[in-house]
Amino acid sequence: MVHWDLATTFEVVCKKGSGVPDVVIVDYGAGNLRSVARAVASTGVDAEVTANPAAIESARALIVPGVGAAADTMANLNAGGLVDPIREYIASGRPFLGVCMGMQALFDLSEEGGEHQCLGVLGGRIVRFPQGLTVPHMGWNTVRLANPHPVFEGVPADSYFYFVHSYHARPVDPAVIVGETEYEGVTFPSVVGRGNLLATQFHPEKSGTDGLRLYANFLRLALEQGSIAPATATA
Repeated sequence: MVHWDLATTFEVVCKKGSGVPDVVIVDYGAGNLRSVARAVASTGVDAEVTANPAAIESARALIVPGVGAAADTMANLNAGGLVDPIREYIASGRPFLGVCMGMQALFDLSEEGGEHQCLGVLGGRIVRFPQGLTVPHMGWNTVRLANPHPVFEGVPADSYFYFVHSYHARPVDPAVIVGETEYEGVTFPSVVGRGNLLATQFHPEKSGTDGLRLYANFLRLALEQGSIAPATATA
């Protein structure tokens, strides 16, 4: 078994002993919390896995993971009083990372199992892959970046990441598409972002060294600079 010392390799800042969590992983009953927590721990950064809305308010970096269906995700977020704290955190401009359902929940509406209102942070809806495609889309596939992004620093172009999903995002604004993936002839947004928000359809925590590098980059930028946003182009 190979072990990676990401804390050393990627020079991630480790915040310990403050009593207030810098990094919060939102626990709303999603099934992949443990693997996400392990990925964050591998970078040397302490994170609190919590369902406490107050922890979101004080966080410097927020991660919302998730697997499963949109209806269950939104029901659990609402039941836990997490919807408004997550929206307010994102609106504050602090660094946010969404993973899989944590990406899909950002949009207005999901068509999975009917129509379900989501967080409405990004305009658009979550739709099923077209009839005739093999679903779920499960396994390794490449991600092609539309533009460079600092969270992908050091990740080779067209790297492979691990996917498990039957629905994908259809954003209103194509400018939020950071990366795309092709599956059986259909191209869909596999990474979306705006300002200090970034979200992936794939699971970085299940994607080997490149996936762990994404977590390391996100945490380094969030804790050292307070920003994961790409540099603004200048004339």
